[in-house]
Amino acid sequence: MTEIQRVTGMQDILPMAQRYWRHLIQTGSEVAHQFGFQPIDVPVLEYTHLFVRGVGEASDFFVNKEMYTIVEEDGVSLTLRPEFTAGIVRAYVENGMQNWVQPVKLFTVGPIFRRERPQAGRFRQHSQYNAEIMGETDPAADVEVMMLAMTLFQRLGFRGLTFQLNSTGCPACKPVYVEKLRAFMADHLQSLSPVDRERMQRNPLRILDSKEPGMEKLLANAPHIADHLCADCADHFAELRQHLDHLGQAYTINFRLVRGIDYYVKTVFEVWAEGIGAQAALCGGGRYDGVAEAIGGPSTPGVGFGAGIDRIVLTMQTWGIEPPPAPEVPILVAHFGGDTKTAALALAFRLRQAQFPTRLAFARERRSLKSQMREANKLNVRYVLILGESELAANAVVVRPLDGGAQVTVSLAEEQLEQWLRQALA
Repeated sequence: MTEIQRVTGMQDILPMAQRYWRHLIQTGSEVAHQFGFQPIDVPVLEYTHLFVRGVGEASDFFVNKEMYTIVEEDGVSLTLRPEFTAGIVRAYVENGMQNWVQPVKLFTVGPIFRRERPQAGRFRQHSQYNAEIMGETDPAADVEVMMLAMTLFQRLGFRGLTFQLNSTGCPACKPVYVEKLRAFMADHLQSLSPVDRERMQRNPLRILDSKEPGMEKLLANAPHIADHLCADCADHFAELRQHLDHLGQAYTINFRLVRGIDYYVKTVFEVWAEGIGAQAALCGGGRYDGVAEAIGGPSTPGVGFGAGIDRIVLTMQTWGIEPPPAPEVPILVAHFGGDTKTAALALAFRLRQAQFPTRLAFARERRSLKSQMREANKLNVRYVLILGESELAANAVVVRPLDGGAQVTVSLAEEQLEQWLRQALA
């Protein structure tokens, strides 16, 4: 018999964890609305070439063969999205959003899929909060995306937050820097791990993000891309920092910050939190001005970020950041079968129509009141409404508080029960 278990790298989000997720998604939606972002949803499946052209074959998804790709009978290749930006850019171009008032500010939440080694806070299916500003080159747009991320984490209760910041240049100055980096590394190739040698061949900037032993000391003397920016990139980076300074936002220029996706130009950033160990980044993003052109659309600048909800929830739990409690269901309707069960079913639906969350005690046969009270206690119900034969005859219900208070009999006529419950639950 096959063992019943989850697929490796997947997870179940059980009811007790859902309050973290709902709080995060609700807070993210509220903050996005305050910043003027509109919601969007894009398909989980896209044509594979969208990611080949939009994300870039030097990105980690391709180098590490992390994408889940399906080839259909007619030879069409489809891929479960490994990230959001390419799909959102595709939606922007395909739906004519370039004709909307610019810039277009969008956010979304949903699952992404990567066949990577599962570890704490990192799964093969994980959910992401994503925000994008498209159609604007102003460095203030970069700042707005960054501050959306910062505001989200502050609202969630994180403290000690700072930006890690870098510029990766543009197609004019990045190749020049890459050659300087290659020249620096040329004398050290024999000491590199196989992983870093492959990075030097495919995407040399990724060598800066190496976690291999000895690389931190070696890279301490590597050239910094911020020192080799063209005039346009240098001005963009300077204005970005000026805005952050004016807002009083702490940041560190991290020359090793490059991110793992090939499309980034100019700004790249992460939000770091103190006290969560080596994986200090809560989110990451940057500018991707060439993606729309790469997939066959008009030249469209863009900037955005993604935040893994799974990792944020894990960090909240580690830090003891508690979301609001899950909404309670304060009422349970108990009965004794037969006509009382029929009346209890009708009463439960009546109370729900009046906006009272209500449970009904189920039983095929007559069930003892003691058993139903045990159920109510386990569910942390506040009031048990008891319908027996005598209550039916009197068109009333017994209300028993579970906090030790005295039970009372309340009429079912003319919404008297609803009025009593409103006052009691208030």
